[in-house]
Amino acid sequence: MRKKFSNRTVAGLMLAQELYKYTNQENLLVLALPRGGVPVAFEVAVALHVPLDVCLVRKLGAPGHEELAMGAIAASGVRILNHHVINSLGIDDQIIQQVTAQELEELQRRDLVYRQDRPPLDITNKTVILIDDGIATGATMLAAIALLRQQQPAKIVVAVPIAPPSIYEQLHSLVDEIICLFTPETMSAIGFWYQNFTQTTDDIVCQLLQESRRQEAEGRGQEGS
Repeated sequence: MRKKFSNRTVAGLMLAQELYKYTNQENLLVLALPRGGVPVAFEVAVALHVPLDVCLVRKLGAPGHEELAMGAIAASGVRILNHHVINSLGIDDQIIQQVTAQELEELQRRDLVYRQDRPPLDITNKTVILIDDGIATGATMLAAIALLRQQQPAKIVVAVPIAPPSIYEQLHSLVDEIICLFTPETMSAIGFWYQNFTQTTDDIVCQLLQESRRQEAEGRGQEGS
């Protein structure tokens, strides 16, 4: 079967074409779900000439099935649970609390590594394009949306290369706009649809965020000259 995307960079370029109407729009920014969403979102942010930041969320992997999300967490105490997965695997509350505590530590670590001493971008009254490299269960994206809603953006646009139809419909009712390049009836794992789906490292995330800030500053300098 032919893969839909050669890698995350190409997926980002394809998404950017679908988001062309947002080019140079004021009060617009792109937020990526790390780590895999960052290479995708970087291409969109560069193409649209808008700032890029990360939206820090963490999947709660089911014990023994870590790639399967039993939920997700974000900052400010946001937690989304997938009760279908929890009930089908018989996961008790103590395990959920343990996994939540572990992932909260990782969330805090990533915040320090990716942002260092920089505060998150202010999204109040702005249009936010929220990007990941794909959606499987939807848990992390739902947590991200809940986190953003607390900060009162003017508009939330979800943009992803791939998602199952059921999740697409669910998100369609929760956000202002959703862009999805491919909605297969049989989803499988997100990586199945990429030729190259190697893990995105912390170093790559930091490099792409730094390069995005450099290009944004360069663009501002050209405008002022």
